[in-house]
Amino acid sequence: MTLESNYVEFETPQFRKLSAPQLERIHNASLEILDRTGVCLYDQEAIDLLVKAGVKATEARVRIPPDLVEWALSVAPQRVVLCDRNGRPVMPLEGRNVFYGPGSDCLNILDHRSGERRRGTLQDVADGIRLCDALPNMDFLMSLCIASDIEQETADRFQMRAMLMNSTKPILFVTTGFGGCVDAVEMAEAVAGGEEELRRNPVAACYINVTSPLRHNAEALQKLLFLAGRGLPTTYTPVVLRGISGPVTPAGALALANAGELAGLVLAQLKQEGAPVILSGGTNDMLDMRTMGDIYAAPENRVMCVEMAHFYGLPIFGLGGASDSKVPDEQAAAEAAFSLLLESLVGAHLVHDVGYLESGLCNSFEQLVICDELINYVKRFMQGLEVSDETLALDVIDEVGPHGDFLGTKHTKRHFREDWYAKLFDRNNFEGWVSAGGQTLRQRAKERVEAILADHRPELLPDAVQRRIDEIAERAKG
Repeated sequence: MTLESNYVEFETPQFRKLSAPQLERIHNASLEILDRTGVCLYDQEAIDLLVKAGVKATEARVRIPPDLVEWALSVAPQRVVLCDRNGRPVMPLEGRNVFYGPGSDCLNILDHRSGERRRGTLQDVADGIRLCDALPNMDFLMSLCIASDIEQETADRFQMRAMLMNSTKPILFVTTGFGGCVDAVEMAEAVAGGEEELRRNPVAACYINVTSPLRHNAEALQKLLFLAGRGLPTTYTPVVLRGISGPVTPAGALALANAGELAGLVLAQLKQEGAPVILSGGTNDMLDMRTMGDIYAAPENRVMCVEMAHFYGLPIFGLGGASDSKVPDEQAAAEAAFSLLLESLVGAHLVHDVGYLESGLCNSFEQLVICDELINYVKRFMQGLEVSDETLALDVIDEVGPHGDFLGTKHTKRHFREDWYAKLFDRNNFEGWVSAGGQTLRQRAKERVEAILADHRPELLPDAVQRRIDEIAERAKG
């Protein structure tokens, strides 16, 4: 008897929330928004690029026709590869690959030593990057918090410097203004060995926040076109807060956010065909109508933007490991775990904001360490199942029979290490847990943070490169 299966064969677990007809309809809705409503662009070069392509502009407002969007989608690279500081390609953003990293620019940090919620400092940035350098499941870097103890006009340069100095991992940088973007690229060129070397082996990509899907601010557009002209990867993220800057319904908000994202994609390809863009779909966040807060961990926020990017076959920027809790407690662990698993199941290439608390207003090193363990759990779950003569073990089952046990068999000795063994989670019995100190997960995470910061020393840059990065940062002070 042969059984016909309705299952699609996967090498790893996968998840879909939106059907193909739904994705097509949202895409068409985004095209209609761009063609009928249009967007406002507050940068003359951006407007001129569209006018040259045959688009009519009414002052800052342009209406982008569907055929131009479809062209941009056809020429944008379907694969972006980020490299480590030594030029090794370590993060291919394609297929179902998933990589994880922290967020950037939190106003506050939850001090793991004192438990105090306070403003972040440049030392916090450097410490956080060293922590991420040591954590095996943090694949890329962002600056974690704003360095509030230095001049804000140039703080972005020193945050970029801290990332380059304290880790070898790929960087996703954020800058306050256009000048900071130019300086960050110059620093990355110093590390990579020059402009062409950075283009070929990008050690960094830029994360660009946009005012809204229908209003594209000058600095965001300037960064986008500058990076596109250099052939350097970037995200372009017109944020939608449902009920304020977009429809409260997830479908409408997604269509609007995606329209803003596609506008950026068109501009990047007009600037330089083949410019690498990492889609974000525009962040599609819930507004809690009871508190008017931006909710990071809402179930409605999850996976739909990622599915749109897979629909287009383009690299995607995701969000997971964040919580709306104020401390690393049970809520924080639950929200981080759910979001990390869902983003991994749907295949988000760059899962950022790991370790965020308080709806993106606070960062926590303890939560980052807890999330590193959660990611390791998720990675183990995402591994495919081998079904073979060796793993079915029919001969072993027959040999042991009804009255034996498998503990002493060679088969058990060969394979027991393939199971996932926690490093931070406690699996001891109650008496063993008590005798080991009876610590909570947060207490164990705090100890790990302190041990890493005390002992971990990142690989140093060559002296000449360090001096060049220092020169660029100091130059920005004027």
